[in-house]
Amino acid sequence: MTRIVVVGASAAGLAAAETLRREGYTGTLTLVGEEPHLPYDRPPLSKQVLAAEWEPDRVALRTPDDLSGLGLDLRLGVAATALDLAAQAMWLSDGAQVAYDGLIIATGVRPRRLPGEGAHVLRTLDDALTLRERLGPGRRLVVAGAGFLGAEAAAVAWRLGARVTLLEPAPVPLAHAVGEQVGQVLAQAHVEHGVNLRTGVSVTEVTDEGVRLADGKEIEADEVLVAIGSLPNTGWLADSGLSVGDGVVCDEYCEAARNVYAAGDVARWYNPLFGTSMRIEHRTNAAEQGIAAARNLLNPEARKAFAPVPYFWSDQYDMKIQAYGYLRGHDEVAVVDGDLGERRFVAAYRTGDRLTGALAVGMPPKAIRGWRQAIVAGASWQEALHGATTV
Repeated sequence: MTRIVVVGASAAGLAAAETLRREGYTGTLTLVGEEPHLPYDRPPLSKQVLAAEWEPDRVALRTPDDLSGLGLDLRLGVAATALDLAAQAMWLSDGAQVAYDGLIIATGVRPRRLPGEGAHVLRTLDDALTLRERLGPGRRLVVAGAGFLGAEAAAVAWRLGARVTLLEPAPVPLAHAVGEQVGQVLAQAHVEHGVNLRTGVSVTEVTDEGVRLADGKEIEADEVLVAIGSLPNTGWLADSGLSVGDGVVCDEYCEAARNVYAAGDVARWYNPLFGTSMRIEHRTNAAEQGIAAARNLLNPEARKAFAPVPYFWSDQYDMKIQAYGYLRGHDEVAVVDGDLGERRFVAAYRTGDRLTGALAVGMPPKAIRGWRQAIVAGASWQEALHGATTV
């Protein structure tokens, strides 16, 4: 294998490129990135960058010298537009054709949008810098979507003195992911900080004055942030022959086709630890999966299944939220430590008869690490709860 292409120059793509070199690959290594920036970290965009606590250079994942040391054919500011599996070639938005022996797809996701013009999204560094220029004391911000991204942005905007309205179509924000009880606790934090949280309302359109709701009413705003989820960047793979369904469909080794792997937010792979296919939009998973995909591509005879316990974190007001496992689709939630009312607790999640997740709010990291170990061990729900005082 002498020509490997990594498409996507963020956490997953960079981790894959570095791993390929570290594992001894000496051939041509092309790294393609749609944005003009060198690889940077995305989680701080909705927190430290939006709050103007960090400047853009602080989110860089590597220095120019670090990247130079990888000997990359680095192509930034161009997007992948098409892939031909049979020809082992892909095309870029600048018209270039790039041949490969091995391919790692790490093209991430793009924000969902609403009809209308003028709304902000929060995916790129430029998005964060543009929005933060518009925030400040007395500015009216409407955030459509009270998921983790919308909640983080609302909390930062409140700290900056903006008058924030947070709109969510579900009765309880994040209930589908963390459960109704935990969702209510997180929602109450917004209310106590003076954010106008409105649930059970759907935004249908962005207008010149703000947003229009499904019932026809309008909410005025100086700025609108749309945070209603994301879509995997797979449009360029149409007619490629790859299986695409809410992401690039992969097996447990992250392989989508012979010598073609996927990693990060765009990858939907079978996780044998949980016995299900999943697509995870978390920073830690992106880097770990990039490493796994690169190793499996280089060493097909020694491939290892990618079976992580997903991890994510969120900072909102004074709350530090941490979670391990696969919480979606859970059947039961139990508070196993602390107190919901104090927003200082650990909650465990059951799917079937297994412990599949744990989430902590306002607790030290050690309070949840044992639960991660129980998930890795495949603990049953009863085993996990029985050992709750010692886990």
